[in-house]
Order: sequence, then C-alpha cells, then structure tokens
Amino acid sequence: MTSRDNGIGIVKAARARFEAPFALASGGTLPGFELVYETYGKLNAAKNNAILICHALSGHHHVAGHYADNPKNVGWWDNMIGPGRPIDTDRFFVVGVNNLGGCHGSTGPSSINPATGKPWGADFPVVTVTDWVSAQALLADRLGIAQWAATVGGSLGGMQAMQWTMQFPERVRHALVIAAAPNLTAENIAFNEVARQAILTDAEYKAGRRPVTGLRLARMLGHITYLSDDQMAEKFGRKRRPGSGSYGFGVEFEVESYLNYQGDKFAEWFDADTYLRMTKALDYFDPAAETGGNLQAALARAKARFLVVSFSTDWRFSPQRSREIVDALVHNGQDVAYAEIKSVHGHDSFLMQDAHYHAIMRAYLDGVLP
Repeated sequence: MTSRDNGIGIVKAARARFEAPFALASGGTLPGFELVYETYGKLNAAKNNAILICHALSGHHHVAGHYADNPKNVGWWDNMIGPGRPIDTDRFFVVGVNNLGGCHGSTGPSSINPATGKPWGADFPVVTVTDWVSAQALLADRLGIAQWAATVGGSLGGMQAMQWTMQFPERVRHALVIAAAPNLTAENIAFNEVARQAILTDAEYKAGRRPVTGLRLARMLGHITYLSDDQMAEKFGRKRRPGSGSYGFGVEFEVESYLNYQGDKFAEWFDADTYLRMTKALDYFDPAAETGGNLQAALARAKARFLVVSFSTDWRFSPQRSREIVDALVHNGQDVAYAEIKSVHGHDSFLMQDAHYHAIMRAYLDGVLP
C-alpha cells in the first residue's frame, strides 16, 4: 500500500538555518548553512522516542508520505515508515534530513555563495560523513533531541548511523546499520572514480554548464552495481527490443533501454557537483583509520546497541563487510544483533518491501523505547 492508502499522508518540508561558521573535516569553513528536513509522528514528553533516518548517495529528506501538490512524490522509504509500519510513527518521532552538500534544499553546490553572490558550484567544499553527523547534531539540538532512540540508514546512510555512535556516543541508544560497510573496498572506490570521471571529463562540466552526458553515464554505472546478476537476468535476460537486429550501436537490448532510462531520469534532477561530493564522502569514510586500522578500537567508543543487516545478493556492500562490523562489536563485548536476508534485489534490497526484512526491523524496534 502507498502512503495515500494507509500511511503518513501529506507531509511538509521544514528548513533550519545555522548562522555560526561551520568547520569542515577538510579544513574549510562554511559561513553558516541551512538544512532541509521532514518530521513524522510526535516527539513525546520525555523526548526519548526520536529516530534519525540517514539517507544514501542520491537520497534526501523526503523519506515518507507525499506532498499535497504532488501526490505521486512519495518518500523513498515510505514502505518502512508510517503508522503500524516497522518504523512506527504512532510510537516514534522520525526525522529525515537532506545532507549538507545535497541538492534538495540544504546548503550545497547549487546554493548561493555569500562571498560571490553566485552559486557555489565546483567551489563548494568537499564534505564528509563526520561533517554530516556534526550538522545533524546541530539540528537535533534545535529540535530539542538530546539523544536519539535510534539512528537508522542503508548504504551511505548506514555509515552515518554507525558514525553517530562513535562521534556522539552519549547521544545514540541504538544504531540500525543496513547494507553498509566499515569502509569501501578498492573496487568500490574504483567504481566511484569512473563515475566521477564521466562527469569531470564532460565538456559541458568543464565549461561550467550542466553535464547531462556525464551524469547519465555516472548513474548508469552506479545502477549496475545496485542490482544483482540474478535480478538482471530475471528482469531482462537477453531480451531485445522490438525491431532490434540492426547490427549497429543503437539501444537494442532491454537492459540497455533500462539503463538509458535511469540515466536520463537521474540527469534531469540531480546536481553533478553534489554527486561528486557524495561519492567522495563514501570513499573517505573509514573510522578505523583513526585507530591504526583497528575497527574494534574505533567502535569501542560506541555505547549504543546495534542491529546490522545485510543482503545475500548485495555485492557492492557484501554480507562479509557487515560481518566485519559485527565481529568487531562482538570482540568488544558490545550488544549487537545480526541478520542476513535472502534477497534477489542486490544492494537496492534495503529499499524493498520484503516481509522477512521488515519483520526483523519491526521486532528490533519494538525493544527500542524504554
């Protein structure tokens, strides 16, 4: 069911402005910034029922519900969040934020640089997961949330959920780290670099214009890594489009058509400079780097309880990478539950409405409130 049938319903975005200079991990400083966010449910009197949803690379603050002027624009995790859903808005106060550097209203490359009066564009500084968590902490202060009941996220969002437990250990009771990893493998960094080069070498980008071709290619490459081989075989196989067989270089296979469609759609609304920064944030994430490569030592700071979830066909962030997190927590004697879900959907599995997956999320979250 959609949110219009049995969910949150109509939602509105809000905006928080922070005037103080904001120091970044890169050494740069932003002269203040804005975050766009949405909230669902109500913050209780004890202010202990708040859940932060951290978004992945192309995600944003619109996590659930729909807008009054655009009923088709349903939040990207609407199947997970709402009354009676695993993240139950009858019990929890849920917050979704568009990260700093994003292109959905929060301060980012498309925002005006007060020093020049023009969009930041390529001059916007590189941001990291630690920067995002610091900015989210300021928003939590503004909302009166001293401690999250849980930080929750998939993929890059899962990395943020985990980073919260190390950066602000007193401010998180539970962390749900889904389809994530303690850092990127060399192969993953390589995929990100190819995607970035597609943008950086686009003549339109070099000329300061929107690099549609580069964005299309970056998204097409990324989308291949989000799907599993089994899913692609089942959905497309070697099926050809009607009238194919020209022995040329046009779009003939169904999978080619699908990737071109995804690339075209993405290039219409996403910002190239945001894409460059989001992928770099992924590359830089490595909390164990501060402890000489020792993940146990890095996670030892955390006081939260953990649920770590992986998916069998996710080859971008494989179950083995999730088990590295689990092993480190177990060796530290920290409280962690782990689930590996059988799924055909690859890395995108964390977005799907899978009964087993949702049951595990629901069961864990039933024990989150005091």
